[in-house]
Amino acid sequence: MARIPSAAVAASGLIGGYGIARWTGKRPLGGVALAAAGTAAALQWQREAGGKAAAGLGAAYVAAFAGSHPLAKKLGAWPAVFTVAGGVALASWAVTRSNSL
Repeated sequence: MARIPSAAVAASGLIGGYGIARWTGKRPLGGVALAAAGTAAALQWQREAGGKAAAGLGAAYVAAFAGSHPLAKKLGAWPAVFTVAGGVALASWAVTRSNSL
């Protein structure tokens, strides 16, 4: 079975969580998707790069979620979500790539 890169899992959690909350009108449902993808990404980060890296990337994931809210006031909702998702994906790729070489 093909493995989905942790960078894609994390980015999809941020994008999907917002999309679900927006389209259903149920913020808790979006939060469930955000948390599920974050947990899946954290498990992969742990396996790929160790506990310290997983903790740091997990903190970045939570910070990206929180930071998307004030950023949305400047950029708009979707641009803010795509910006923070891209940042988390890049950080995830960089950390897991450097530890797997």
